[in-house]
Amino acid sequence: MVKIILHGCNGAMGQVIAGLALQDSQVEIVAGVDLNTEQKNGFPVYSSLDEVKEQADVVVDFASAKAVDGLLDDCIRRKLPLVLCTTGLSQEQLEAVKAASAQIPVLRSANMSLGVNLLFKLVAEAAKTLAASGFDIEIVEKHHNQKMDAPSGTALALADAVNEAMDNQYHYVYDRSCRREKRDPLEIGISSVRGGSIVGDHDVIFAGKDEVVTISHTAYSKAIFGKGALAAALYLKGKEPGMYTMADVIQ
Repeated sequence: MVKIILHGCNGAMGQVIAGLALQDSQVEIVAGVDLNTEQKNGFPVYSSLDEVKEQADVVVDFASAKAVDGLLDDCIRRKLPLVLCTTGLSQEQLEAVKAASAQIPVLRSANMSLGVNLLFKLVAEAAKTLAASGFDIEIVEKHHNQKMDAPSGTALALADAVNEAMDNQYHYVYDRSCRREKRDPLEIGISSVRGGSIVGDHDVIFAGKDEVVTISHTAYSKAIFGKGALAAALYLKGKEPGMYTMADVIQ
């Protein structure tokens, strides 16, 4: 049994994870942390991790980027492993996450789903053949109208997977509205769509002369991310300090 503190428990994803945990005999949420301290799921809710009295094996975070700094400090102080699911972190925060991993185990992935993590591998392999043959690369991501960050962390991770496979030759372009020039062959265009209740769509487009290859992932429910987060919590319990990803969980 893995005992979890759920950071951001009353948010949309927090509620999904709380529901999934009730159906999973391997995990138990012993406490939640949220600015809204309403108790919706039978476990106590605190306004900060520092206030939590219950003992736990791991913290699962699905809160907001602005809460990450304090979260890292609290996890280090309490020596708690952290599954960090929040996206939209600044470069300074990413550096702080890396520094924290020297003291506690931290599992961070841009996307927690099994399918998306397989997608990272597929686009990297495709790039070695298609990009090397002159195919242009574009990424289009679509999310609901409540998502705060753009482009999505998953879109950036997909671009990174392609770029790393190609010896980091590429640069990223997010907006062409102010440009009047031909496309640079070594750019990866990343476009964001926000609307309605789209859970998450990601298309990686390899466009060549007279043919196009598109590798896609569509999320139909937020449950896929919650299931991944719980699998990550199970994996992280008892691990040594360091940086981990979902690739470690699914291998």
